[in-house]
Amino acid sequence: MTSPPGSGDDGSAEEPQPLMCDRCGTSAGTLADGPPLTWTHSVENGVRRSFCETCSRENLRSIEGRLDSDWW
Repeated sequence: MTSPPGSGDDGSAEEPQPLMCDRCGTSAGTLADGPPLTWTHSVENGVRRSFCETCSRENLRSIEGRLDSDWW
């Protein structure tokens, strides 16, 4: 049986991906550390997006109104 690329069945460990704010680019370390509790995460058009505490606070009304980040 063939595994899809990147499935991790080849014995190699994936490198932790850096977590960055999709709005301002602020870095929060790596996903291996776990996402910060103060960050906001969403899925827009099938793409997972993360926003830092500052961007989340500045755009709280838009987030609660479920507007895509393209609108803010």
